Amino acid sequence: MPRVRPIDHEERLTLVDHLGELRTRVFIAISAFFVAFAVCSWQNKRILAIVNDPLPSNLPEPITFGVTEPFTTTLTNAAYFAALISLPVIIYQIYAFVLPAFSPMERRVARPMILMAPVLFVLGVLFCYFVVLPPATDFLLSFNASEFNTQVRARDYYHFVMLTMAAMGLGFQVPIAVLAAVRLGITTPEKLRKNRRYAILVIAILAALLPTIDPITLLLEMIPMILLYEGSIVLASILGRKDAPDAEIAPAAGS
Repeated sequence: MPRVRPIDHEERLTLVDHLGELRTRVFIAISAFFVAFAVCSWQNKRILAIVNDPLPSNLPEPITFGVTEPFTTTLTNAAYFAALISLPVIIYQIYAFVLPAFSPMERRVARPMILMAPVLFVLGVLFCYFVVLPPATDFLLSFNASEFNTQVRARDYYHFVMLTMAAMGLGFQVPIAVLAAVRLGITTPEKLRKNRRYAILVIAILAALLPTIDPITLLLEMIPMILLYEGSIVLASILGRKDAPDAEIAPAAGS
């Protein structure tokens, strides 16, 4: 039976073994998605109600055009949610397949980063849904409302919501990038503090690239990423202090 646990760095596998392991992990990731997709399709009305909730109360339900659009839009929405739900399993399978190529030192860096990635992604999605989407949809749909007969097309709205939540989830990966750079010796907490203004500029550019374009939403997207950046600097400083004795012992042991 193909192995599903991560392979040790010292183990040597043939090309056939690697392909067999890859096939197994791809099968597990796809199976996780389809199981989540089956559940989301079963609960499609509840999922649609959740996605429609950020819309202003004075607007009717999203509209559809054509005979097949209600069906295809419902399945597409279920697929979006299934991808979010199955993401931790997919990330772990990628991690377990790539991990053997890392050295022991790189593994110590990679393990906490990979474990943090799905958690931060989910936190970013939740933050976007509860904090960013309500004021964003209210502002965008009420802009120049007296000049338009504003109606919301279901397909476009669900695409906007999922794209915004996915982008926010990716934006919450800032601590992983910072911690990885510090643990690998690319930079230090002191340099990160000194170059804080450049980091804020990059965060502002990333927030501006998200689908929401109004100033209020831009600030709502920037604030958590700035706080995550600052928190990751503090965490990197703590981890750096913990690793300092090991770094001092290593040269002594070599001598």
